[in-house]
Amino acid sequence: MLSSYRGLILDFGGVLTTCMRLNGQAFERSEGLEPGAYFHALGEHPEGSAVYARLEVGEATQKEWNEVIGGILRIDPTDLMRRALARLRPERAVVAAADRARAAGVKVALLSNSFGLDPYNPYEALGMGEDAFDAVILSEREGVRKPSDPIYRRALDALGLTGPECVFVDDHARNLPPAERLGIRTIHHTADDPGATAARLDALLASGAA
Repeated sequence: MLSSYRGLILDFGGVLTTCMRLNGQAFERSEGLEPGAYFHALGEHPEGSAVYARLEVGEATQKEWNEVIGGILRIDPTDLMRRALARLRPERAVVAAADRARAAGVKVALLSNSFGLDPYNPYEALGMGEDAFDAVILSEREGVRKPSDPIYRRALDALGLTGPECVFVDDHARNLPPAERLGIRTIHHTADDPGATAARLDALLASGAA
């Protein structure tokens, strides 16, 4: 049976790339930070979490993020986003599955809560720029981030497809229900088993049932 899925929507950090948590831990070690300090600055410190949220929707620049997070951590803010993401690599199993899907005629989109694009563009740096996808939907351009409903609708619009025609992969469970409400098939990716995600994608996109 031919697949009923004509579109594949993929998160960037932690899906198309290696594990964000391990990257952050390596960054902490390289900067001589206490374990957990970087994650606290991003998610629990009020100024850090606020500037990160603003960056994701295009209301703060990457330079502002660098300065605020650098100040919280008391480290040099110069090109901090580049340093913070320096140990990310393409997740080869998932990238290969996406390449197979695209070669088979499935439209592939990148849907990412943005890290900013200037002065450091992590998408281009990892070979996942505009030309690598049929559509690229970044939260900073859209002014809205996952898990807000509108960004998923914009991904579908960019692909010219309906929800039931698409599969969406994300490593954060909270980002899946809005896609499901649009009829999109979802996969919760776990960084410790990228091969399982790749195998499930191959099965879904080959047969439409898995």
